[in-house]
Amino acid sequence: MVTFVDESYRVSVPSWVTDLASFRRWADSDDFPEKGRICYLEGEVWIDMSKEQLFTHLTVKNAFNIVIGVMVDTEQLGLYFPDGVFLSNVDANFACKPDATFISEAALQDRLRLIEGRQGGYVELEGSPDMVLEVVSASSVSKDTVVLRKAYWEAGVREYWLVDARSDPLSFDILRHTARGYAATPKKDGWLKSKVFGKSFQLTRGADRFRHPRYKLAVA
Repeated sequence: MVTFVDESYRVSVPSWVTDLASFRRWADSDDFPEKGRICYLEGEVWIDMSKEQLFTHLTVKNAFNIVIGVMVDTEQLGLYFPDGVFLSNVDANFACKPDATFISEAALQDRLRLIEGRQGGYVELEGSPDMVLEVVSASSVSKDTVVLRKAYWEAGVREYWLVDARSDPLSFDILRHTARGYAATPKKDGWLKSKVFGKSFQLTRGADRFRHPRYKLAVA
């Protein structure tokens, strides 16, 4: 049994969790922790119990949820899931919880399955979504920029949207799937064209009246 301890919160990984299939069974059990980000990557269980930063992580995700979520719903493009959806891919041998996930109607018919939980209802996505979003934090730099970049590419995810708002200026990239890996979409006057959505996007940062960072995702 492997145990990770952080801020007095204990996570114990059962000894029978030895591969992706057993990790997925654990994730659908009552013993799976409700807190933290727990993934299966590179043949190992990854546990991140760190708190999410308010103004370089949570508010960034919210900017995407507001714009992309409404756009997908209004134009009936498919399904958009904000932070928390459990995504797995057998071919790429991983399971994780992206910061956001988009699935087109075509993907639902061909490249992705909705998995029911043992207590009913759908609890997991299996396959290759059209887009995933990750917002980099201090504890996820290697995971987001190296490990997940490789995993999402191997899974055939068409676009990997990667944001790092810890720096000034912030970094926002749309990585497109190619035969040799992900390639960054060229920026044009700060705008990035998404082939998945057929639109261009620009992420900017300003400040609210309390001088806290405020993010805006523009669409053209």
